[in-house]
Amino acid sequence: MGDWMREQLGRRPWWMNALMLFCAFMTFVYVPWDLLVKPVAVDEEVWFGVLFHGAWAKLLAVPHWLVYGAGLVGFWGMRRWMWPWAAVYAGQVAFGMFLWPVLVFGGVQGWAMGLLSGAVFAAPTLALWRAKPRFQGPRPSLRERYAGGWALVTGASSGIGAEFARAFATDGLPCVITARRESQLRALADELEKRHSVQTRVVAADLSRAEGVQELLGAIADLDVSVVVNNAGFGYAGRFERQDPERLDAMVQLHCAAPVAITAALLPKLRARGRGAVILTGSVAGCQPLPLHALYAATKAFDNLLGEALWGELQGTGIDVLSLLPGSTESEFHDVAGELPHPGQPASEVVETALDALGRKPSVIAGALNWLRANAALRLAPRSLLTLAAKRVVEGQTPEDRR
Repeated sequence: MGDWMREQLGRRPWWMNALMLFCAFMTFVYVPWDLLVKPVAVDEEVWFGVLFHGAWAKLLAVPHWLVYGAGLVGFWGMRRWMWPWAAVYAGQVAFGMFLWPVLVFGGVQGWAMGLLSGAVFAAPTLALWRAKPRFQGPRPSLRERYAGGWALVTGASSGIGAEFARAFATDGLPCVITARRESQLRALADELEKRHSVQTRVVAADLSRAEGVQELLGAIADLDVSVVVNNAGFGYAGRFERQDPERLDAMVQLHCAAPVAITAALLPKLRARGRGAVILTGSVAGCQPLPLHALYAATKAFDNLLGEALWGELQGTGIDVLSLLPGSTESEFHDVAGELPHPGQPASEVVETALDALGRKPSVIAGALNWLRANAALRLAPRSLLTLAAKRVVEGQTPEDRR
């Protein structure tokens, strides 16, 4: 764990780590004490150099809490939105630290104190403003990061899988793309070869059968695979007892057994080459019970946890592991699952989120609203209430004859 912590702290300069620790202190210690313990009569808060007292100070402590919490998340994850907003907030603090002594003490003393304190806080403001490349710099090339090799993408005929293949090809990685529909794979392979001048290999295989998994592994046995994306999957909406047992069995094989077999077969080779990545496409559906998608949610919970556990096992080996948790996505998923049409996030955005998180965290949820659903709701509400609320939502997306 010590090596992991040193690696995490090494992602940013010392002064940024100091700001991150300050944000943690403010988020978990000082502001909660200020809000919950400190008497209202003596409470004070400063915004833009203006001093607020009493109830107004209590009220304005809440946005301070949110700002410091966002700062902690932003520094830890080196989020793109930290620039310019971290510098803007630090700038208003610097302005406030300059203005407050001038207004309170006045004269030469007030101006001297204001200039001194303002200069102290102007230093991190300037440093944060100049840190744009750290927050918004280009993502390192996957080809360089993983020393070349091939990318394997399952479920690549459409949706998230196809976008993964396009992203890898853009970075210069040759791609093995696999799914059941060979014609769509051929069309995608032709696109990747013409647009990005990369090699491709098409493997038409049904991974919902154990034989299909072995066909895939046999077809890539001669390749140096560096990136493995276990993405193949499908939804199946409806009341559990009305669903086809054979299709349920295929879902378990595709979502659970196939990723296990593929990852177990390829992981020794990744370890031997010293660099590589494994991505498992789970789902926010796997974060809670989901009536009318009961088995789907259960299998995705398996994927979510498998990926995070492998991330822990493989620390320090050069192998990055990520559980990707998308929500509703623009793809063929709704039609295949038998759902009514409803909005979704573009698959390209989901893949961009995954590649930004790869190597930095064990799992990532695509979409801010999905993150709130999966985290805030689970921590604030009883699971029984969440399960019934989820049922109401899914009922609105499920044809009446399947409910």
